Amino acid sequence: MTDQQPRAPIPPFSYYDAVQKVRMAENAWNGRDPAKVALAYTPDTKWRNRSEFLNGRAEVEAFLTRKWASENGYRLIKEIWTHSDDKIAVRFCYEYHDADGQWFRAHGNENWAFDALGYMSVRHASINDVPIAQAERLFHWDAPRPRPDNHPSLTELGL
Repeated sequence: MTDQQPRAPIPPFSYYDAVQKVRMAENAWNGRDPAKVALAYTPDTKWRNRSEFLNGRAEVEAFLTRKWASENGYRLIKEIWTHSDDKIAVRFCYEYHDADGQWFRAHGNENWAFDALGYMSVRHASINDVPIAQAERLFHWDAPRPRPDNHPSLTELGL
């Protein structure tokens, strides 16, 4: 038994619910607050991020702290791929630069599973980084904050 409050939307997901869950995740990650983002996951969440395996919120928070300390100017766009009652698949891209000023666009896919209260219990992420010139950047909004509603999606950007 848990004392956690439901994290709406909760399963079973409609298409609208799944799209909302994806945008909520995108907005949270664009806020770059590791402690706040980690609260969206179950206390015993299981992650695979590239070749790294994480267990539990504390490891997720530490991972995100490291990530956003080195991925400067981070801006993320997520897009739903498909969903079922308690699972969502997304594709995403994010742009960032390293300490030397080299920009990258990371392309990836995530598979998510949720518990009955709407917390993510499993996250599998496959990601590839591609170096880009600063002039090739496509994600332009003030960060850290959510992507504006009028900013193009991945599909609209041709990604």
